[in-house]
Amino acid sequence: MPTLLLVDGSSYLYRAFHALPDLRNSQGEPTGAIRGVLSMLRRLESDYKAEFRACVFDAKGKTFRDDWYPEYKSHRPPMPDDLRAQIAPLHEAVQAEGWPLLSVEGVEADDVIGTLTRQALERGWEVVISTGDKDLTQLVRPGVRWVNTMSEEVLDETGVEAKFGVPPERIVDYLALVGDTVDNVPGVEKCGPKTAVKWLTEYGTLDNLVANADKVGGKVGENLRKHLDFLPLGRRLVTVATDVELPVSLDALPAREDDKAALRALYERFEFKSWLKDLDGGAESVAASKAATETRRFDGQGDQWGQTPSRSKGSDPIDPNYVAILDWPSFDAWLAKISAAELTAFDTETTSLDPMAAKLVGMSFAVEAGEAAYLPLAHRGADVPAQLPLAEVLEKLRPWLESDQHAKLGQNLKYDAHVLANHGITLRGIAHDTLLESYVLESDKPHDMDSLAKRHLGLTTIPYTDVCGKGAKQIGFDEVAIDRATEYAAEDADITLRLHQHLWPQLEATPQLAALYQDIELPVLSVLQQMERTGVLIDPFLLSQHSEELGRRLHALEREAQDLAGQPFNLGSPKQLGEILFGKLGLPVVKKTATGQPSTDEEVLEKLAEDYPLPKLLLEHRSLAKLKSTYADKLPRMVNPHTGRVHTSFSQATAVTGRLSSSEPNLQNIPIRTPEGRRIRAAFIAPRDHLIVSADYSQIELRIMAHLSDDARLLEAFANGEDVHRATAGEVFGVAPAEVTSEQRRYAKVINFGLIYGMSAHGLAKNLGIERAAAQTWIDRYFARYPGVAEYMDRTRNEARDKGFVETVFGRRLYLPDIRASQAGRRQGAERAAINAPMQGTAADLIKKAMIATDTWLAASGLKSKLVLQVHDELVLEVPKTELDTIREQLPRLMGGVAELKVPLLVEVGAGDNWDEAH
Repeated sequence: MPTLLLVDGSSYLYRAFHALPDLRNSQGEPTGAIRGVLSMLRRLESDYKAEFRACVFDAKGKTFRDDWYPEYKSHRPPMPDDLRAQIAPLHEAVQAEGWPLLSVEGVEADDVIGTLTRQALERGWEVVISTGDKDLTQLVRPGVRWVNTMSEEVLDETGVEAKFGVPPERIVDYLALVGDTVDNVPGVEKCGPKTAVKWLTEYGTLDNLVANADKVGGKVGENLRKHLDFLPLGRRLVTVATDVELPVSLDALPAREDDKAALRALYERFEFKSWLKDLDGGAESVAASKAATETRRFDGQGDQWGQTPSRSKGSDPIDPNYVAILDWPSFDAWLAKISAAELTAFDTETTSLDPMAAKLVGMSFAVEAGEAAYLPLAHRGADVPAQLPLAEVLEKLRPWLESDQHAKLGQNLKYDAHVLANHGITLRGIAHDTLLESYVLESDKPHDMDSLAKRHLGLTTIPYTDVCGKGAKQIGFDEVAIDRATEYAAEDADITLRLHQHLWPQLEATPQLAALYQDIELPVLSVLQQMERTGVLIDPFLLSQHSEELGRRLHALEREAQDLAGQPFNLGSPKQLGEILFGKLGLPVVKKTATGQPSTDEEVLEKLAEDYPLPKLLLEHRSLAKLKSTYADKLPRMVNPHTGRVHTSFSQATAVTGRLSSSEPNLQNIPIRTPEGRRIRAAFIAPRDHLIVSADYSQIELRIMAHLSDDARLLEAFANGEDVHRATAGEVFGVAPAEVTSEQRRYAKVINFGLIYGMSAHGLAKNLGIERAAAQTWIDRYFARYPGVAEYMDRTRNEARDKGFVETVFGRRLYLPDIRASQAGRRQGAERAAINAPMQGTAADLIKKAMIATDTWLAASGLKSKLVLQVHDELVLEVPKTELDTIREQLPRLMGGVAELKVPLLVEVGAGDNWDEAH
């Protein structure tokens, strides 16, 4: 049975243009959209073996829908010049890649795809529709799949209903009700997806809903009745036509051979060097390139494979002995050795830095300083000696790897646990991790093995590039000769063991630090690994729609900015921005850069925005552009093709306060105070029959301040369950709490949180928009009413100067190298940090303890609820609806009971279909 692969080229063209950076060749021609679309076509060609195919683009000019409804798509801004310039060469490239290209006047690409789909089904063919447009899900039926290559989401009939709540045959009714903002088709006012699904579930069809419109209650029912006259037209507008006249038949759409001469000319013009290199390698190379999947990731900061560099033996007082395990007798001997050892240093060598994708190349072991072995398993090359079979080795090692009784030591074992999980093995028995030992001992210093070896052992490491090369000539670790790989990998295990022997006695010498390491940091390692592995579900459709809306808003802001400036300019160019603001408009220079030029950084724009419209608009543009590029555009591309989820990476050893950080993607910094930011959170969704649950410590740092300061009035307010900000306002402004105005409460809230962060009178005045003298008055009144807080701050500053560090409630040390600095600005900054660090650090310790307690309880109770995210003072879970009541009841008890402070720990729990609803 033939397969027809249909690509919505226009959909991908816009998405590629907005998703990719401003890529250009040396002649300045834009190339990003061309590269993006061709990359997606290559992936499709690899993933779907189709005998017939077509890439369909919208034609220029109006379509029949414009005749029906003149406002159709009328709100769309003009096509950017850089996008328009790429259309003709892209069409040429698509055809040179062997894709039939269709663009039919008077109809949209959707209608061409709909008609071809109908024709193919009539012949009994299979159809794959690749697009980012949700409208085309209405075409899904037996034999038709909908694929979004950017998010790697594939929907059949069941998938469409699971995603939208209605089957494909009701998508048109659904769209008519909710509207289509992308195409400017209005829906029923205030009718969102939930309401539309509810109505269609209850009444079956749009026609039946219309017939019973008088029975629909509430304001949204009134809106439905007001919209009845437009609904038939709305439904026609969102219905994909399947009967348009096409200039070609299905038989004219077989997959074609590449036109190599045309491709060469295009690749050379647009400087697609890697593709040109593939082309020069011949057909086999091109095919391999098209079928390749990315298994390596580069961050530009060292080791591409996630391994730590090995060390130089030049200054080593120990004469190390490293061996390669290449036969079964050697393997059996080392298995017996590690099985009998009290502690074994263990490390993996892999194919990728991405923990969810990395595969084993080899493993190394050490049980005595200077003695280590490397077990190569997947090295390749002409001269590589025979290696033991990977699958058989893993089965023989599985009992040891999965044993809690065999203690393992490593450097960042969370990564190695992921690697083994990729091979179906659960790493247990994690007894020590030198990364975490270093972090607990000296959080303000680097914790990579290279730095640790220099700092604690006096050893210099061999750069990774000496083993694998660098730049274009760099090879993978699986291509390294085994003798060289043994020197490198066995040293990793050996150096880890020696570091532990040096660091662990230091921890033991300070019981509080040893307890922090053993009771918090080590247990939370395994919790984080499971959270990373679980990942979180996102809605790429919502993000795609949000991206398009942000793109239109950014375009409008750009035009507004240029109107205010009186000329076109690049909003991303500090030089041009400076010329406009401080030259043409004559705005005051707030500060200068190191080169003496007027600064246009965010602090400057915020200051200028108080009095001038253009800086305010520029700040909004920067904020939305970051939101678009960092989240709306990037998140769908980060969906794992095997799990269908996004998997962030949590770092325990980054923030000196003990807080976790997340990366790839960073989920800690999604703004939640703006509607645009909350829409990003709304894209983090629960699977079917589940809810997202958010559990958040309430005013945790203020509560910790009350505990640390022992201030009687603060303790009383929390003990009595008072609104602390209202109570503070009452104290500061001298009124009864019941008489506090909303403005006074806002002032008190700023004062409460500001003083936690060591805010000065100048900072408070700026924040509240008042005179400095007035701000100082409020601060003086605050400390007069809360003397314990003032005493705590003075005491903490003095202790920090004496010790060079401050401590959390649980003994975590937060070092302050600038606390005795002669330069006043640095010293004052360290003093502010000294006040805040114990509170922020204690909050970090509490949330980690909460994670451990929650994970332990979930495992012991047999519940299916899972921790999926941790952000600041909040835990996010994925909870089956049947377990919601249990989770709501137990989470506050668990999280509130992880420590006994002088004030109660209050936990607020929310639930919803997505993260925004739950928070």
